[in-house]
Amino acid sequence: MISKEILKKVRKIEIRTKGMVNNIFGGEYQSTFKGRGMEFSEVRQYTYGDDIRQIDWNVTARSGDPFIKQFEEEREQTLMLCVDISPSGVFGSRDQSKMDLSIEICAVLAFSAIQNGDKVGLILFTDEIEKVIPPKKGRLHVLRLIRELLTTEPKGQGTDISGALSYVNRLLNRRAIVILASDFQDNQYQRQLKITNRKHDLVNIFINDKLEDELPDLGLVPLKDAETGREVLVDTSSEKVRKAYRKKRLRHKQMLHDQLMRLKIDMIEVQTNESYVRPLISFFHRRMHRY
Repeated sequence: MISKEILKKVRKIEIRTKGMVNNIFGGEYQSTFKGRGMEFSEVRQYTYGDDIRQIDWNVTARSGDPFIKQFEEEREQTLMLCVDISPSGVFGSRDQSKMDLSIEICAVLAFSAIQNGDKVGLILFTDEIEKVIPPKKGRLHVLRLIRELLTTEPKGQGTDISGALSYVNRLLNRRAIVILASDFQDNQYQRQLKITNRKHDLVNIFINDKLEDELPDLGLVPLKDAETGREVLVDTSSEKVRKAYRKKRLRHKQMLHDQLMRLKIDMIEVQTNESYVRPLISFFHRRMHRY
């Protein structure tokens, strides 16, 4: 049974995100993620005036008569949301957690996709695959995805991006749009990023919180790693400690940016304390100008 509270949350997310889709993102999504173009349909006998470049020489040789290939425009696409639901996602220094932000962005993209006639699927992962919802069309299906994002309790503790992407590549036989939403608290996933980007249209959404970038001056503070459960006592009053933490965090983010740029893979960075509208619009515009 689904509680009234969950249904209320789902409805609230639908109202908020569908408004954004109708007013801001719907057309941007359609322009950015175009269909795969022309796909082979069948062959038919050549008639005068047909383009000779479309002659199927194999069929022609077998039959003794000229045949040409026919193509039809393929518009329908699949959007696969691959979402990190590891424990670090519950962190948030303001009114929303990283997971809350991830859910809302996924809802915007899912409603944009079904408005465009595309299918939407969902993979939830930690250091294991937690749940898989096959791609389908329709509003009720998207509401189910939102409900799963809100209610799925992770069994795993860590983050295995490489394992999640490897699963995506085995699951999807045809080229799709793959959205990877994570705070990227993981290592050794570059090879799978490269493989996935070659097979699919991969877009990474880096979910971040400002407080993770810089420690506040609060004296002795116990800090717990949500992924490993390890707890340490940190003297945040020390400028040296704060500076070292900030430097390490910036180095991690810069390394991620550099890796994705080198691999020519898209990334959108969003913050829990800021609107995600501008980063998404900026991404859509970059993609449209590129193609």
